[in-house]
Amino acid sequence: MGIACIAFTFTSLAFNNDPNYEKTKLGIKLSLENANLEIQFYTSSMVRVIKTPKNSSFEKKSLSVVLEPKKTSFKIEEKKNELLLKSEKLEIAINTKTGNIRYNSPDHSLLLKEKTGDPLFTPFKDVDQDTYTVSQSFNLDPKETIYGLGILQNGKMSQRNLEVKMIQANREDYIPFFQSVKGYGLFWDNYSPTTFSDDTSATSFTSEVGDGIDYYFMYGGNADSVIAHMRQLTGQAPMFPLWTYGYWQSKERYKSQEETVGVVKKYRDLGVPLDGIIQDWQYWGDNYHWNAMEFLNEEFPNPQKMVDDIHALNAHIIISIWSSFGPKTQPYKELEKDNMLFNFSTWPQSGKSDWPPNMDYPSGVRVYDPYNPKARDIYWKYLKKGLFSLGIDGWWMDSTEPDHLDIKPEDFDEKTYLGSFRKVRNAFPLMTVGGVYKHMREATSDKRVFILTRSAFAGQQRYAANTWSGDTEASWKTLKDQISSGLNFSLTGIPYWNSDIGGFFIWEFKDKLDDPEYRELYARWLQFATFTPMMRSHGADAPREIYQFGKKGEPVYDALEKYINLRYSLLPYIYSEAWQITNQQSSLMRALVMDFPKDEKVLDLNDQYMFGHSFLVAPVLKSMYTEDKKENFQQDGYRQVYLPKGTEWFDYWTGERFSGGQTIDKKAPIDILPLYVKAGSIVPVGPKVDYAEQKDWSNLQINIYPGADAEFTLYEDENDNYNYEKGAYSEIKFVWDNNKQQLTIEKRQGKFEGMLKDRSFQLHIETAETTKTTKKITYKGDKMVIAF
Repeated sequence: MGIACIAFTFTSLAFNNDPNYEKTKLGIKLSLENANLEIQFYTSSMVRVIKTPKNSSFEKKSLSVVLEPKKTSFKIEEKKNELLLKSEKLEIAINTKTGNIRYNSPDHSLLLKEKTGDPLFTPFKDVDQDTYTVSQSFNLDPKETIYGLGILQNGKMSQRNLEVKMIQANREDYIPFFQSVKGYGLFWDNYSPTTFSDDTSATSFTSEVGDGIDYYFMYGGNADSVIAHMRQLTGQAPMFPLWTYGYWQSKERYKSQEETVGVVKKYRDLGVPLDGIIQDWQYWGDNYHWNAMEFLNEEFPNPQKMVDDIHALNAHIIISIWSSFGPKTQPYKELEKDNMLFNFSTWPQSGKSDWPPNMDYPSGVRVYDPYNPKARDIYWKYLKKGLFSLGIDGWWMDSTEPDHLDIKPEDFDEKTYLGSFRKVRNAFPLMTVGGVYKHMREATSDKRVFILTRSAFAGQQRYAANTWSGDTEASWKTLKDQISSGLNFSLTGIPYWNSDIGGFFIWEFKDKLDDPEYRELYARWLQFATFTPMMRSHGADAPREIYQFGKKGEPVYDALEKYINLRYSLLPYIYSEAWQITNQQSSLMRALVMDFPKDEKVLDLNDQYMFGHSFLVAPVLKSMYTEDKKENFQQDGYRQVYLPKGTEWFDYWTGERFSGGQTIDKKAPIDILPLYVKAGSIVPVGPKVDYAEQKDWSNLQINIYPGADAEFTLYEDENDNYNYEKGAYSEIKFVWDNNKQQLTIEKRQGKFEGMLKDRSFQLHIETAETTKTTKKITYKGDKMVIAF
């Protein structure tokens, strides 16, 4: 058991009278009275800070950071009580009396400073290793807003005035990174249980285990640039297949091969678009065979036929896999031979499937050690043999925190390949998700990796993972909390997030789907999910397929169908925005501070956001109907929407135009999500389809929202392979000149197999008038200028 020793601490760093420093290729090393300090320039706008106790060693290979330091030109100036390091884009001042650091922008404006006087290192016995609890505090401006930290489910947009203990959990995913409205970011590179605290005295990170303090400071000037820095440091996000942006149906759980295929058939019969079905747990049989990574359940007699049938319906399937194994599985037996299984309690605890769990029959299920490369090899070996070989399209990696039940202090003493579990606890999802991604990339370049996972750590965007917010409870408050959770997660640099439409548990609604308020909540949640990176219905307690909510001609059913169709019509827009994530380090789900940082009203706004660079989304977050009106949903309610200043806005549904900087009341019946488009936007609209690749994009409608100049680049590729990494893709740039009322379609750049050479565009100028301005043109790849 790890026991903290508190007999003495190393407090703030102090110099030995005169500055004693050594200039290195990357920065400087300083010898201090109680510790050593090293500053390394990774780029001209990003530095690494390492602080270690005197006479201690520090050797660390980061699990998150992939960037090698770039040669950077910098100057050192010695001033009274201060050393000044200057690069082209950053100024770093080190107080020679305290050793504390201050970060300034190139114009000498204060960005952030370390707090003087707090303890830095407290000796800690980690199993048999003498190490430290490490801490660093900073002083922020009192009104400064900061964002990030992961998925906290706390309803807060700005992460000020709170304290959180960062240990990965079902509904909380922690990333020790925040960025400020002042345009800087800070990544605390530590994987042990960590406390983030912010109050009027300081903002701090404190980690249970560390051989030293290790953090990165980056300055970008704005949120997009800070995210670009974080991805440059920890890895870029690859492209997902086009089909992943369609609609996904799931539940806990489809209990037979017939049921799973039958859901897809039903959607096809109804003409409701669907691209994916998800097979949840227990296809492997009982809990003793937990996560066997093969079909052992007799209700799935021919899994190859199941997969083939789904593919024949032009749909895709992803399947549940876990971080733990039952004792009767082949992976368990092979991992156990080399001591690559942990001994703490995890889900499921009982070998029986009854609820509540019968603890007289312990399951023996154990979590594997993903920090061990050999264990990751074994994991993939059985995944490939039992599931990948069937043609399964993607991986639902559940419990990647992992589930840790009945927690005991000694559980953290468990030995991993990289040391104690305590030392590397929070990086578990990064390691297990990364193992699957790397192995599948080695196995094929013809199919893109797609991973849906429940936990994340810094750098996970490089592993083609879309993180969902865990087993949430159905309520209006939970729906609202999803917005700030997804936005803050995205602001850590990980762009792909989603949630269980309708909430996982339906505890608050005893009548389940028979409760009209739950049906209303479900419809509003699905409307919100239309404008998230993955649109996925899932949950326990009641099925969630569209036909469970009525039939065509009924208000809830029609509302659900309307937004599923809307999602598909926006696929050209969404896929092009996804390319901007990969190619330009952009974000799809965008906090309003990203696009309107000078509008103080949006800095802490937690119930609206941008989807891509054009759409302002304001989900309905409360019931709009009184008790006597819930059955027919005919009563009108209103949603207050703040329109950020600095631009004009178009009501997506009516074309009505509004000035920014005002709050308006939008009527929001059951089929209306308040949705606005920024003036100076170009939005491509695709055809009506039953699945993403049913029709090509040879006849797109191009909607132009005037009032300001606009640009949009339409991106296309082969949809589901990695040839885009070799340059096999095309871009068509649209440029709107608002003064001239003129659209320029630039010469097409790039090519790929199957590319459309000739196509039609329906050009549409948005207006609230009944008569629309529309032109149809044929585009052959050469530059065109169209005047209106």
